[in-house]
Amino acid sequence: MAGHKISLLGTGLIGRFYTQSLHSMRSKDRVYNVYSRNIAHAKDFAEEWKIEKYTDSMRSCIDDPDTDTVIVALPNFLHKEAVLMTAKAGKNVLCTKPLGRDAKEAMEMLKAVERAGVFSAYLEDLVYTPKTLKSLHYVKNGSLGKVMWVRSRETHPGPHSAWFWDKKKAGGGAIIDMGCHCVEIIRNFIGKDIKPIEVLCWSDTLVHNISSEDNGIGLIKFQNGAIGQFEVSWTFRGGMDLRDEVAGTEGTIWLDHF
Repeated sequence: MAGHKISLLGTGLIGRFYTQSLHSMRSKDRVYNVYSRNIAHAKDFAEEWKIEKYTDSMRSCIDDPDTDTVIVALPNFLHKEAVLMTAKAGKNVLCTKPLGRDAKEAMEMLKAVERAGVFSAYLEDLVYTPKTLKSLHYVKNGSLGKVMWVRSRETHPGPHSAWFWDKKKAGGGAIIDMGCHCVEIIRNFIGKDIKPIEVLCWSDTLVHNISSEDNGIGLIKFQNGAIGQFEVSWTFRGGMDLRDEVAGTEGTIWLDHF
């Protein structure tokens, strides 16, 4: 089976992460064209990862006749534009988190790919770590009994790029940045087919001089009575703290990812 030839949009941290994963872990799928709004960055990235083409035109990267898949590794405020453009080009599209800055934007993107009939995916990485996959195996084989409560925590001192701090560009603060990881982890352990029915959330701006929240806590009640709890912070000192807990009627799993 032939692999996919990929147009990569974005040469930042997440673009580097995806390229490293693809080129080292998958033998068939390769990045063939890379876009950055800074042509020097695109050139350096292409040379580093031995990518055939590079460009500072998003449209030409998406429309490249030699590629069949587009990975969107761009800042939040460019996701919608990139996904709509890719859907119009009739290509597979995989978008990094968060899908949109709000529900309306995400729904517009979803409807666009459905109308185009293209394969689409939301790139959530933390549910595929070895520890999480092993834990999910135990949960699915019934080792914990019925899962009643899942807690997911992600905290660090704050984002690495300036646009994260701009609410208009990012769509929000710590919750949209890291809470999306936590919620997806919770859904995987409780069951992605089990619907949430109630949400209680607290957020506040405690340290940074920004219009978005730098701390947030949420409780999610699911149809089957299970509870999900997420905790996020941009004010945690001491590096990154990434932990999950899964409590069932027959046992508990603790995961410390750092």
